[in-house]
Amino acid sequence: MSENNPAESTKSRGWVDSVSHFLTGELRDKDDLLDSLRELQVKNVIGMETLSMIEGVLQVSEMRVRDIMIPRSQMVVMPREADLATIFPLVIESAHSRFPVINEDRSEVVGVLLAKDLLAHSRQDETLRVEEIMREARFVPESKRLNVLLNEFRTNRNHMAIVVDEYGEAAGLVTIEDVLEQIVGEIEDEHDQDDEVYIFRRSDRVFTIKAITPIAEFNEYFYTQLDGSDVGTMGGLVVQHLKHLPRKGEKITIDGFDFDVIRADSRRVHMLQLKLNEDWVPREEGDHIGE
Repeated sequence: MSENNPAESTKSRGWVDSVSHFLTGELRDKDDLLDSLRELQVKNVIGMETLSMIEGVLQVSEMRVRDIMIPRSQMVVMPREADLATIFPLVIESAHSRFPVINEDRSEVVGVLLAKDLLAHSRQDETLRVEEIMREARFVPESKRLNVLLNEFRTNRNHMAIVVDEYGEAAGLVTIEDVLEQIVGEIEDEHDQDDEVYIFRRSDRVFTIKAITPIAEFNEYFYTQLDGSDVGTMGGLVVQHLKHLPRKGEKITIDGFDFDVIRADSRRVHMLQLKLNEDWVPREEGDHIGE
């Protein structure tokens, strides 16, 4: 490139020299590195999108599968004994490309069904059973770090894994798209807008909340009355109470709810974790959380 375009080569060297010169000081930890990179962005040495992705990469190395998995209660599953004629409507309605396959008593995930594998049989033998065309499922522990999982996805050419808890039971699922979204932001397709899920139940007392969750929906889910008169989303509410754009790891208590910022970049909050204390009870009869 340098022989054909000297000006472009000089520009590239200038960018690298600027970054190298700026980072020649002693960096003690990731926070120092991020502070330096944010200053570079302010000086227009690197762009906002570049900074955001670097922040995402660093966060992925610290996050674990349990932080982003789709809980088992929200998985769309296929019974292994079901025939293709029975499952076609569900496949079309959900518009997913991969489905966990469960055994007869729904206690165990025994495989994965790929929607593309159904194409070869769509006009043939619809009495064929799911177990006859399902593929082997891949299992990963809740504690696995996302950067390790991403490398395994790339190496094994898998796009989805079943997440298991400490007892070896299925706790949810995670896809390569879920991991990549931590780096590049939300990857939306034509189906996301129609099937938006904001609140993910991790356990009886722990929930993951998307920052874009409308406060009204949070109030309905938890039977509370958080004030959304000035801001419309949970991320906005957290920023309003902190009075600054938070970083990953910051904590705040709002009306007795303990929130942890588990994903954020230099522009916005992406994901919150809610931990309910043992004394918490819904303000109205009926525990919506258990539904």
